[in-house]
Amino acid sequence: MISDWLSEDIMKRGTDTSKEYSLRLDDEDPLSIYRDEFYVPEGTVYLNGNSLGLLSRRAEESVVNVKEEWKELGIQGWTEGETPWFFMSEILGEMMADMVGAKPEEVVATGTTTVNIHSLVSTLYKPSMEKDKILADELNFPTDIYALEGLLELKGFDPEKKLKLVPSSDGDTLDEDKIVEMMADDIALIHLPSVLYRSGQLLDMEYLTEQAHKRNIIIGFDCSHSAGVIPHDLHDWNIDYAMWCGYKYLNGGPGCSAFLYINEKHFEEEPKLKGWFGYEKEKQFELNLEFIHEKSAGGWQISSPAILSSAPLLGSLEIIEEAGLETIREKSKEITDHFIYLVDEVLSEDPYGFEVISPRDSEHRSSHVAVKHEDADAISDLLRRKGFITDFRPPNTIRVAFSPLYNTYHDAWKTVMTIKDIIDKKEYETHEVDADKLVT
Repeated sequence: MISDWLSEDIMKRGTDTSKEYSLRLDDEDPLSIYRDEFYVPEGTVYLNGNSLGLLSRRAEESVVNVKEEWKELGIQGWTEGETPWFFMSEILGEMMADMVGAKPEEVVATGTTTVNIHSLVSTLYKPSMEKDKILADELNFPTDIYALEGLLELKGFDPEKKLKLVPSSDGDTLDEDKIVEMMADDIALIHLPSVLYRSGQLLDMEYLTEQAHKRNIIIGFDCSHSAGVIPHDLHDWNIDYAMWCGYKYLNGGPGCSAFLYINEKHFEEEPKLKGWFGYEKEKQFELNLEFIHEKSAGGWQISSPAILSSAPLLGSLEIIEEAGLETIREKSKEITDHFIYLVDEVLSEDPYGFEVISPRDSEHRSSHVAVKHEDADAISDLLRRKGFITDFRPPNTIRVAFSPLYNTYHDAWKTVMTIKDIIDKKEYETHEVDADKLVT
């Protein structure tokens, strides 16, 4: 039981930098039974689940099943598949709804994160003479900003005048009071990340939504770095809209279908990016030219769903449901706490010089830890060559992600000790990073 795991010993965690201690934590981990569900690339310590989660055996089985249905049923798979393809997006939405605290009809698996930003914001952003600006932040993932700029341009607006970005005082985190301060009378819509992709800071979505609504402002969140690892209550917090990808902590595979959430109070709004899969479900194949959208999140679907790219989620979401998101979150907090402690104890002093830039309070942090070093690029590249799959974000940040379903406390220990060895041997001083690498 998780209550047994969160015992007096938990209070002592982060007090021992030994290998034996990390192994003991793994022995006590209630999620350790799920590690063998995943294909961890041979010879690696995989710490990149915040960019791409690993393939599970259940996700693989789901893909094989759908492939076989395609082979054996052809077009009849739309209605006769084990999970009928025609309803797969809604079924996945129902599976996802509990994990984000939404009603089943408020969530659907569809499109991609960026397309879903366009779909939702184009519907809910309604500029007027008094309120015509969008508020975002300067640390947001670039695709969100690109989408907001494009949407403003489609309205005939100059993004430099109509898109306001909350500044960061340290380049790594946001001050929530500053966000509220910038909720001015001319703001029509606010678009923020639930978690900052670089530092892992978790924003207080409930508080920010409450403050936005006090000022009659629509607010939505990109939850790509929190979905599947942090419980949310999107409906009860009265958040207007949200979207997230399926390939990070949801482990749905590269480019798999994304999700969108729209609060039921907006179901009567007319989607502006209209498509035939957003039509009333029961009448879709009447093929009428007059668009009547489904009065649910399904109304914001556009094109035919990507069935083969949705199939892995049937298996991967099943594992998360079974493991329990609350248990996943508890391990996420504990393992990142342990890693931060190890960095502080082993890598913070000279000659190592590492600085943790993620929030220290686990309640304000997602499941990755960002550390800074002036030679981060070289060290990150050396880590990869030694089998430690982290990632580098310019100019000087290494992100180390812990996916609770398959990462171990021993992974955290080995990573820190390998970085220590790299610096002790001064390998980074002469290491040349491939300047042409496309993916970091």
